[in-house]
Amino acid sequence: MAGSYIEISEVGPRDGLQSISPIMPTEAKKAWIAAEAAAGVREIEVGSFVPAKILPQLADTAELVAFARTIPGLTVAVLVPNLKGAEAAVAAGAHKITIPLSVSETHSLRNVRRTHAQMLEETAAIAALIKAQPEGSRPKFEGGLSTAFGCTLEGVVPEAKVLEIAEALMKAGCDEVGLSDTTGYANPAQVKRLIRAVRGVVGDHACSGVHLHNTRGLGLANALAALDEGITTLDASLGGIGGCPFAPGASGNVVTEDLAFMLAAMGYETGVDLEKLLAVRDIVKAALPGTEMYGFTPDAGLPKGFQGAWGV
Repeated sequence: MAGSYIEISEVGPRDGLQSISPIMPTEAKKAWIAAEAAAGVREIEVGSFVPAKILPQLADTAELVAFARTIPGLTVAVLVPNLKGAEAAVAAGAHKITIPLSVSETHSLRNVRRTHAQMLEETAAIAALIKAQPEGSRPKFEGGLSTAFGCTLEGVVPEAKVLEIAEALMKAGCDEVGLSDTTGYANPAQVKRLIRAVRGVVGDHACSGVHLHNTRGLGLANALAALDEGITTLDASLGGIGGCPFAPGASGNVVTEDLAFMLAAMGYETGVDLEKLLAVRDIVKAALPGTEMYGFTPDAGLPKGFQGAWGV
């Protein structure tokens, strides 16, 4: 509904940078995070606590969490693959922790080298760790349903399995679950259907966010479908950088700039200053020369006289 607040969660510093070969300098990452926060983005996934030998692009995550925590009003999010990563995230002071559990077990084994049962054990252990923290300083704990819409390794992912894993994640202690189109297979009808089904199992309050890719050009269409179902948090990556390094062909996140423009044009509140957001690209381009960045809005610019709620 126009006028409602929609959270844009920037995942470029994690999902974007993990999928490209160049390693972005830490100071450039800090400049990116600070500039995007100054543009009004209130949640940024700054990295992932994984071994540096696996993803050297994200080896500075703890330093980035410490830096991002100094920015007033910013929710500092991270991804963790296991309890060890969660311990590092809690020690660093992350506000939000996401553990990815691939509904496709083949992808789970490729991505985190664990079965569903093993990942649910890790989830329960992380939930216990968080519960042991002082009240008021416990990070939000999200279970990410990766490959929820299909898998490049297995193909079709049964919706019944998505619901089973969603329910299991909540029972293991997650505060919420998020649907992730890891491989870019989703279509708008499927997005609507799966959101309804998952909410039927975990409740509306426990499924408020989706992570979409633009692999086949359906990113914004899928985002609109999610909005129609009442989703209030949408992940996106500046310049559309990223994908999943452990899912062949999983390219292209939703472009933050295009998503922010669409939401503003439709009359949604995001808190984002579009001109400032577009300027953040210069920081990323300078630090990652040769890395392709995407987006129609950055190329076309804002419409003349644009003030938001365009044509509404």
